Amino acid sequence: MGKTWVLIATVLGSSMSFVDATAVNVALPIMQRDLVANSAQVQWVVEGYALFLAALVLVGGSLGDVLGRKKMFVIGVVLFAISSAACAIAPTITFLIVARCVQGIGGALSVPESLALISATFTGDERGKAIGTWSGFSSITGAAGPLIGGVLAQHASWRWVFFINIPIAIAVVIITSMHVPGSKDDKAAREIDWSGATLTTTGLGALVYGLIRLQTERSDRLGLATVAGGLIILALFVYDQMHARHPMMPLALFRSRSFSIANLYTLLLYTALGGSLYFFPFVLIDVQKYTPTAAGAAGLPFVFLVFLLSRWSGGLIARIGARAPLVIGGALAGFAFLLYSLPGIGGAYWTTYFPAICMLGFGAAFFVAPLTTTVFDSSDPSQSGIASAINNAISRTAGLIAIAVLGIILAAVFDGGFDARIAQRHVAPTTMALLAHERDRLTTGTVPPDIPASDRAAVGVAVANSYLAGYRAVMYTAAAISFGAALIALVFLPRKTIAAAAAA
Repeated sequence: MGKTWVLIATVLGSSMSFVDATAVNVALPIMQRDLVANSAQVQWVVEGYALFLAALVLVGGSLGDVLGRKKMFVIGVVLFAISSAACAIAPTITFLIVARCVQGIGGALSVPESLALISATFTGDERGKAIGTWSGFSSITGAAGPLIGGVLAQHASWRWVFFINIPIAIAVVIITSMHVPGSKDDKAAREIDWSGATLTTTGLGALVYGLIRLQTERSDRLGLATVAGGLIILALFVYDQMHARHPMMPLALFRSRSFSIANLYTLLLYTALGGSLYFFPFVLIDVQKYTPTAAGAAGLPFVFLVFLLSRWSGGLIARIGARAPLVIGGALAGFAFLLYSLPGIGGAYWTTYFPAICMLGFGAAFFVAPLTTTVFDSSDPSQSGIASAINNAISRTAGLIAIAVLGIILAAVFDGGFDARIAQRHVAPTTMALLAHERDRLTTGTVPPDIPASDRAAVGVAVANSYLAGYRAVMYTAAAISFGAALIALVFLPRKTIAAAAAA
């Protein structure tokens, strides 16, 4: 029973992070209206969390090896719960963003330690089954997140998306304290790569900050300077990792061609996925007028297809290798994003977004398991843990940067079309002045509350059509990126090495 308690504690502890990562996105349009936030502030609600999670997840794993996995797991869960409570009572959007950043730190501690505790407790075949159980429940909780977020936002309050973490965290701390044994890696390096953690957090933060500034003013000098500074700091991070005694990201792993290509593929595919699908709830709720519950349920076919087909896809690798599934998966994702771009305003879900969601689900079923297998098979078994962690960090970083980059594309297309559309509506001069002042809020797809009632309908039509045009441009970009990932896998991924590794 002791091992069962370990599994229960780790599944519940990590589930908070997985649920929040997906539930918050659906609740964002409601948060934006409630806290009167502009597009940049709404993006930082997601970006603040993703920044610290992506930048510190590797350090979080190292801290557990050195200081104790149980200790760091509990600290991460408690920190996540406290910051969740802060998110739930946030009086302003700035307060919420800061609390989300702290949530990301909690997630960076709890998520890697949950897997580390399982690996330290279970051995042999039991370990594989335990990790499979953890992965299965993680997928289910992450998949349930949008629906949970939509139901709570519609029928209670978006604040309950964060409140529900508190009783779960209390249960995890009690179970862990009573039933989970402590462990650490006595062979692990005693030095933590704080310089690497600082450089990657600062570099990614500066890069994302600058990119979000450029969404409102493409020639903004501070935005351009911050982007340049972020890139320089990230270059320093790579230099630091090349010379550090105990780097958080061992660059020697990238000497493997398969490992490098797999992570480049990850960067591209998860840029397309994370960046484009961030904007999907805004289209459904603000443009198509879906209820939050319906918007949360819209993506369920994607989840079911990935869940049902991933085992089949994993078995496919042993027969034909990983390259073909990765190529097919990337291509299907590209076609799916093109389907996402087709619907206009209105129309039934089953004939508009359902086909696109299903095709994306089929694509993901082809690339998720083969990608993970490729990462493991292209690295030494003794380094499989850090190889998997690096791939996970890259996927999170891809989503982090993509939201900001694709936001620039959406804002540029929105601005280019909105002025022409609103000029045809002949709204009052006072309304035009308000619209110029509220442009940052318009690019979330919503009509500001201070627009006069006589002009709200006209402004609403112009905003909806302009946002939809920007969203289509984002989907075209995501499709091009996905096709690029498929092409890279086709040309550069060595078929013989991966196929042989998979069959071994």
